[in-house]
Amino acid sequence: MPRLTAIIIARNEAANIGACLDSVAFADERIVVDSQSDDATAQIATEKGARVVQRPFDGFGPQKNFALSLAQGDWVLSVDADERISPELAAAIVRAVGNATIDGYEMSRLSSFCGRQMRHSGWYPDYVLRLFRRGKARFTDDIVHERVVCSGTIGRLDEPLLHAPVLRLEDALSRMDRYSTSGAAMLVAKGKRVTFMSGFTHGLWTFLRTYVLQAGFLDGREGFLLAVANAEGTYYRYMKAWLAQRQRT
Repeated sequence: MPRLTAIIIARNEAANIGACLDSVAFADERIVVDSQSDDATAQIATEKGARVVQRPFDGFGPQKNFALSLAQGDWVLSVDADERISPELAAAIVRAVGNATIDGYEMSRLSSFCGRQMRHSGWYPDYVLRLFRRGKARFTDDIVHERVVCSGTIGRLDEPLLHAPVLRLEDALSRMDRYSTSGAAMLVAKGKRVTFMSGFTHGLWTFLRTYVLQAGFLDGREGFLLAVANAEGTYYRYMKAWLAQRQRT
């Protein structure tokens, strides 16, 4: 039977890492790359039996590629600390790695926002490639919004990956700040010209896309909150990039 390695990158995820590792207990190897957390993330991961390696954070893509380089299994399963593998998905993964004709698998991601599972708003089905044959795939080197690039045949699993990125509105604000900073750095690095009005126009478009075009209104009040949060994140990403470019001139 092919061996499976689960890889997780984390920083200050003491509230999540234990349950995440429990959900991938079926893997033959579990690796956590910790970005020098100042909470109990590393301790909890070690107590759960995972191999813990410390590495300063330099972007989601590079960090995950480093975690991938540590894997010894024939197959690799990449999960985030705020994601969970259900027993049904675990069983599907065990069956999938025995298929000699497929090199990678996408799975839908069912995410919750402030306690509500979001079936619209561009959050579902949100297919992500997270299971792949080692040597056949790697992560892009993007600082944020990295993705897996697989050189082989790709299939899909029916069971969803459970994702709880935002438990409280405070989590959304914190996440927005972190991701907008990383996104601004990407805009600057790519040399994209950003004006003062870019934040307004892109932010407005993000709200309309999420709430109207992607039917966020069907997700109730949480759908409206998510659309606003997405718009704010886009606004701050462009405004941070504009300020950074202005400081360079």
